[in-house]
Parts: sequence; structure tokens; C-alpha cells
Amino acid sequence: MTGFYRDGCCSTGPEDLGSHTVCAVVTAEFLEHQRSIGNDLSTPVPQYRFPGLVPGDRWCVTAANWLRAHRDGAAAFVVLASTHERALEIVPLDALRQHAVDVPEGPVGL
Repeated sequence: MTGFYRDGCCSTGPEDLGSHTVCAVVTAEFLEHQRSIGNDLSTPVPQYRFPGLVPGDRWCVTAANWLRAHRDGAAAFVVLASTHERALEIVPLDALRQHAVDVPEGPVGL
């Protein structure tokens, strides 16, 4: 279950210091980029109810890390309708729109 609060939404609040507000459809390239910057999203972490991600998964990622991936040419796709508007405090709307998608039916090409 995604989201900082593990409620299935990219909700945010004062406890969410990382702003987990971007609803990403992760790709292999995005996952590798995150690993390279010290943010391993592939390895499960049960104590945080984190299953580990594979290409095609939707996950609420931090706005700052998504923006860094965007700037480095490795951004994940974004489901705008599920992205919290507070992401706009960190990420320009144009950047999110460049990667906006409907949720893919499967991981082909991810």
C-alpha cells in the first residue's frame, strides 16, 4: 500500500518531511537512478511496510527525488490525477506534464 501514510494515496502532512507526493509509475531506468543516488526502491523493507518495487508499480515518491531523476533524464511516468498538489511546491507542473500518463496496463516497455 503506497503513500507516506500507507493509505493508497499520495497524501501528505507535517510528518511527511520528504513530500511523498508524486504518483509515479516506475521504470527500470528510474529504479536504477534512485539506487544510484542512495534511494533503493527495489529492496523490500518490511518494518516500513515497503514491498520493494518493480517496473510498472505505482508508488508515491518524494518530489525532490523525482525532480532529480527528471533533471538527470531518468524520470518515472506520473499519474497526474493521483499526484498531490503539494508536489508543485517542489516540481514545476510542466515537468510533471512531460511525463504524464494514464496507468499502463502492464510493465511492457517499462
